[in-house]
Amino acid sequence: MAEKISFTLNQKAVVVEVDPEMMVLDVLREVLNLTGTKHGCDNSTCGTCTIVVNGKAVKSCNLPVKKVAGAEIITVEGLAHGTDLHPVQKSISESGAIQCGFCTPGIVMELVGLLESNPDASQVELENALNKHLCRCTGYEPIRDGAVMAQKLIRDRK
Repeated sequence: MAEKISFTLNQKAVVVEVDPEMMVLDVLREVLNLTGTKHGCDNSTCGTCTIVVNGKAVKSCNLPVKKVAGAEIITVEGLAHGTDLHPVQKSISESGAIQCGFCTPGIVMELVGLLESNPDASQVELENALNKHLCRCTGYEPIRDGAVMAQKLIRDRK
């Protein structure tokens, strides 16, 4: 049975009428037509579905929409302002970490969740965050380089 569920999405109030057990990933992609958040493994392993909920990076493929009622959600679509990219987007791009691009939104959102709340994250914290994501294309070094570059940009901005 469908219910109305309200939350803030990319700084805009949203109300969806859906089955409260529907996964946030499916609501984003199928109901709200935001396809930047990717559909990968369905078991919180690959990280392609990562979004930021109330300032924390979370996997959306196993998160029922009823659990985000009243929450503030940010997806990759909510990061850039026109052509002004978020520091994480800019750094991941400039480091060469974007190849096929499938895993990129999840990695970006993981780093946004970490670095916006903790711009002084340790190397271990950065590695732990990145270890939550699978990527077949880059070999991970460019992703690590982009994470460090993003951290510097975010520190300099604050």
